[in-house]
Amino acid sequence: MTRKERYNYILDYFRKNEPNVTTELQFSSAFQLLVATLLSAQCTDKRINVVTPALFRRYPTAEEMAKAEPEDILEYVSSVSYPNSKSRHLAEMSRILVSDFDGEVPDDPKDLIKLPGVGRKTTNVVQAVWFGKAKMPVDTHVYRVAHRLGLVSKTANTPLKVEQELVRNIPEDDMSSAHHWLLLHGRYICQSARPKCDSCPFAPICPKLLEGSKLE
Repeated sequence: MTRKERYNYILDYFRKNEPNVTTELQFSSAFQLLVATLLSAQCTDKRINVVTPALFRRYPTAEEMAKAEPEDILEYVSSVSYPNSKSRHLAEMSRILVSDFDGEVPDDPKDLIKLPGVGRKTTNVVQAVWFGKAKMPVDTHVYRVAHRLGLVSKTANTPLKVEQELVRNIPEDDMSSAHHWLLLHGRYICQSARPKCDSCPFAPICPKLLEGSKLE
């Protein structure tokens, strides 16, 4: 099976069986999505969804969070990974949103990625989920699944390289959905330590390229 045929097989399956897919993070505004995505770095969405309801009740907007000190925010996010740095980033980010963008999340990726604590993956998530742009955020799940299913070459050994290869091969109309398809497949089926190959719809065509599939 060629790589193009592999893409077609996998994308056709997802289009037919999971046509409506989105992030599992819970939010009600662009600001809340940005906050939740920032917090989710090296942490599970499940944990973030436990933390954010109280956080968003207290700080529903950038204007409200901009008034807080990092230690105030820390009370709400102490159970996530790297809580001290994330609390500091959220306070700084909120103040910049208020001072430079009237409290709104900018849609320009060049502005987004300059915000404290916001990297390429977070920028792409906000672009794809909130602004509906054809972006491919690459987290550990997407990285792992892309390699194991043979969607990218072995030389794609960074998230950026994986992103670039996926973007070259996935139709623009499918891009945002494909991010969620690959992510959720990695979260629930093609798991890191114990992939559930018996439950995988791609088992008949999967090359099982396990070596080098994990993002260190």
